[in-house]
Amino acid sequence: MKLGRVSRIMQLLTTMQSGHNYSVDDLAKQAGVSRRTVFRDLKELQAIGVPYRFSTKTGGYNIDPGFFLPPIDLNLPEALSLLLLVHKGRNHLLLPFKNSALLAGLKVENNLPPKIRDYCNMSLRHISIRPDAYAPMDSLDKAFVKLQEAIRKKRNVALGYHSLYEGSQITTTLSPYHLMYNNRAWYVIGESSMHKSIRTFNLGRIRQLEVLKKCFIDGNDFDIHEYLGRAWSMIPEGKIYHVKLRFSPKVAQNVAEVQWHGTQKTMFNEDGSLVAEFRVDGLGEISWWILGYGDQVEVLAPAALRKRVAKTARRMVELNKTD
Repeated sequence: MKLGRVSRIMQLLTTMQSGHNYSVDDLAKQAGVSRRTVFRDLKELQAIGVPYRFSTKTGGYNIDPGFFLPPIDLNLPEALSLLLLVHKGRNHLLLPFKNSALLAGLKVENNLPPKIRDYCNMSLRHISIRPDAYAPMDSLDKAFVKLQEAIRKKRNVALGYHSLYEGSQITTTLSPYHLMYNNRAWYVIGESSMHKSIRTFNLGRIRQLEVLKKCFIDGNDFDIHEYLGRAWSMIPEGKIYHVKLRFSPKVAQNVAEVQWHGTQKTMFNEDGSLVAEFRVDGLGEISWWILGYGDQVEVLAPAALRKRVAKTARRMVELNKTD
């Protein structure tokens, strides 16, 4: 019987780590696959850093038995949740060090008791994760490592950055305080010399990044939760608004099922519609969220938000009108 990809790679790892040398034909026969598939699996192991060796004397492959971690005491839910993240979520989340995550998962999986490993493999065959949209970042690992190092050592960094706000590429010296994943992208938050204030930079728009020798002394008191405050997402504007919205019965349940904001309060009306209230810092971010519900939502308050949404909606109608 042919094995699934994850099970096959795990069997390959276990077999090669047994201390014996196995030829490609031996490995192919055990897994019930072709020699070509075995070579493809070996290349994948090489890509994620598994140090297997080929012996010209025996014509076989093996892995140093001391390469993997000692056995770890995990119960079924712990093991399944970890492997679910590694095998199913790894390629659907914009996380740094994906190959390292896979390698770590394989190390743990290799040391699970057979019954727990079999249970997890069987369960994972019937689980899938549909990926959300995210901004591609080919150099995420490299940028993440440099910024993480700079934050840990309190080093300034020189940034060349494509700024959407300025509409051009800018250069600034940044004292990085915090890395954050939000809204399908990674951001670094810190004090910008150009702006003379704390700013947020999208890692995907960084064009040049250099960790400098000069250290910064501030930032010890920076608190990401205090900084974001009651912002709808991640851009506080410095003014709190009481936002009150009415959603039609068609989308009311959908809205109520999600905790969109920490200050959220909801109440269903007799007709099935929903009134949702928030205390939000700024109107820019929440206005785009409201527009996503189209004609299924009405802004009851504040008046400034109602005018903003109406103005954008009119521009949308004008832009998309047909003759």
